[in-house]
Amino acid sequence: MSKVGVIGQGYVGLSLSISAASAGHTVIGFDLSSEVIEKLSNSDSTLNNISNEKINHCLKNETYLPTTDPSKLAECEIIVIAVPTPLDQYQNPDLSFINSAVQIINKNLKKDSLIINESTSFPGTLRNIIAEKIATGFVHEFAAAPERIDPGNDVWNLYNTPRLISGLTQIATKKAEIFYKSFTKNVVISKTPEVAEMSKLLENTFRQVNIALINQISQICYKLGINTQEVIEAASTKPFGFMRFIPGAGVGGHCIPVDPIYLSHIAEMNKVSSSLILLADQINREMPRNIVERIQEIAGAPIYQHKVVIIGLSYKSNTSDIRESPAIAILNHLRNIGCKVTWHDDIVGEWNGEKSNEINKNDVAIVVTKHDNLDLSELKNNMFVLDCTGTILWAHQL
Repeated sequence: MSKVGVIGQGYVGLSLSISAASAGHTVIGFDLSSEVIEKLSNSDSTLNNISNEKINHCLKNETYLPTTDPSKLAECEIIVIAVPTPLDQYQNPDLSFINSAVQIINKNLKKDSLIINESTSFPGTLRNIIAEKIATGFVHEFAAAPERIDPGNDVWNLYNTPRLISGLTQIATKKAEIFYKSFTKNVVISKTPEVAEMSKLLENTFRQVNIALINQISQICYKLGINTQEVIEAASTKPFGFMRFIPGAGVGGHCIPVDPIYLSHIAEMNKVSSSLILLADQINREMPRNIVERIQEIAGAPIYQHKVVIIGLSYKSNTSDIRESPAIAILNHLRNIGCKVTWHDDIVGEWNGEKSNEINKNDVAIVVTKHDNLDLSELKNNMFVLDCTGTILWAHQL
């Protein structure tokens, strides 16, 4: 077993850290946030894909050591970069967290190591950015292993989801394979790191484009007076050539709204058109405004005369993750036109200085995200309900 340093203790880095620590590796979980590390040191995780019991077990066995001290990474044989790769204010890829991780490695690593990048980015990030900038005077190997974590998924997890890996050298690939096979059921080797990096962008761009398509289909069906859900059910009877996607309020989370822009960025840098990708992004980002317009059309009086509650602030069922959540975009649209809006999400609990409100005592409810413990039966006869999830049969559907 190895001494492993994981830079970043968010939902990707923590999942990896606890899986590797449970397999017997000694894991240094590094994060710049003292608040995050303090919680983890007390076996307190706000990430529902990692139980506090698992964290506590690894802490007691001293196989997991959370810290804000980068010098603790000095003697690690494997360093994994698991940091965010968001978009900046101009909607361009922001690699500042990766660059920060590289600086931390350069300043603190004191031995030959395997450097693995799990952070999602465009092809060439490992070879041309990370490997080029790490120059500590030691001999390092480099590999890409793009994360495939799906928060809140009770079926597919880090153990049983196939893991793509590829190193810059055969030695790096072999070392990464041995490491991931110690806690992952199925390791798949890509021919080059660029293939692995590109595959991650394809996976989420595929979802972005198809979600945009079904969202646009729902708008067309609405104008034609056709039930979108019935159309999807009918199309789903075809046993080949069709994959079921459900319309929604847009897309949220760290992956689907972001990864396609990384793909578009590298395409444009190489003078290749990415117009379909950009159009899909535009369609999905416009869905919150489209939902507000639809409510104004069918809810009766002007929307600002109604009391509105947004149900489900997180971007996904059964998680507290609000990153890029379309629910927040809908809320902002409504408030901008003078509408009195509250929100209900007992998993999120608190956001932006506001707390989750009761569902009743409103005129209009917009169900953006439906957690499993949510009971909406009392709303059935009391208010106008627009369901953006396709799961509430008695409500108005997208």
